[in-house]
Amino acid sequence: MQATALQGGFTDPAPQAAHAFRAIMSAMARPGRIETIAGAMPPAPLSAAAGAVLLTLCDADTPIYLAGQCDTEEARAWIRFHLGAPLAGPRDAAFALGHWEELQPLSAYPIGTPEYPDRSTTLIVECDRLEANGASLKGPGIRDVAKLSLPEIAAFQANHRRFPLGLDFLFTCSDRIAALPRTTEVS
Repeated sequence: MQATALQGGFTDPAPQAAHAFRAIMSAMARPGRIETIAGAMPPAPLSAAAGAVLLTLCDADTPIYLAGQCDTEEARAWIRFHLGAPLAGPRDAAFALGHWEELQPLSAYPIGTPEYPDRSTTLIVECDRLEANGASLKGPGIRDVAKLSLPEIAAFQANHRRFPLGLDFLFTCSDRIAALPRTTEVS
């Protein structure tokens, strides 16, 4: 096993996972709000934020799809060692990780069913920048309007129209995270 696969996990798992979970939940509860999330140092090209999300939300029963440049042998080995999570294709993934263009088409991922809308995929979108400007966000958890630099608008509008079905999104960049749940209106 490569040495890089053994490194980069939480050094103090219980408190670091609790802090990361709080940051993720805060981002989901307040769409567009950018949170700092730390503790993980996964192999490149995965960001520290994406690594912390995986360490916090995934385990041996959580299928993960790695798209494009995030699908490296180092990333696969890191996930196998730290999470024991199975790697899957888009149709079977609970979480998918990659850059926006590499995660397309969004129709490849489960959006849940009327009986089980929670059986959908959460996409972890690695971004080159993550800023509180750009698209306007409205909905639960947003007082008036929030702003977030999104890779496009139409896909998120179509996703919102499917509610209660649809995908949820976590945007990661370096040690920062923002969320866009399916309940959020984008314009």
